[in-house]
Amino acid sequence: MDRLRCFDTPVKRPGVAWTVDDVSARFYEAAITARRLPPVRVQGYFNCWPAFARSEWEAYSADEPVRRSFPPSPEEVDRMLETMKWVLWLDVEQRHLVWMRAKRYEWHDIGRRFACDRNTAARRWQRAMAVVVGKLNGDIPTDSQNFDKPPPVRV
Repeated sequence: MDRLRCFDTPVKRPGVAWTVDDVSARFYEAAITARRLPPVRVQGYFNCWPAFARSEWEAYSADEPVRRSFPPSPEEVDRMLETMKWVLWLDVEQRHLVWMRAKRYEWHDIGRRFACDRNTAARRWQRAMAVVVGKLNGDIPTDSQNFDKPPPVRV
């Protein structure tokens, strides 16, 4: 459990601006929370076979037990759902990039997924984080395409 708490998400106060580190920490926490959610199962199916103890030689071929951590708290689920609303401000490719980085994929693997260099992937991630931070702080419009356009020329 200490491993999950080592990267605490800061609680934002009114009047305090969001930073890229705050947003990336929130995405990291959302990825961990999503992984800790219980698995989705089809309703109505169950097993009628009784549980029985296997002999020692039968246990060798048995499947490994699935190890699950404790389910997330309601506050963590609320923060995860709030963070998942933030990705609606991004393009589809930016969403994939942000979630891959939140799951702690290496830049090399992210670059391979997007067919670009790791430095280009890092720059694109910074741009996506800037879009989210700007929207949270109220600095830039919702449409991430406007972020790529050059600023207007003043005469």
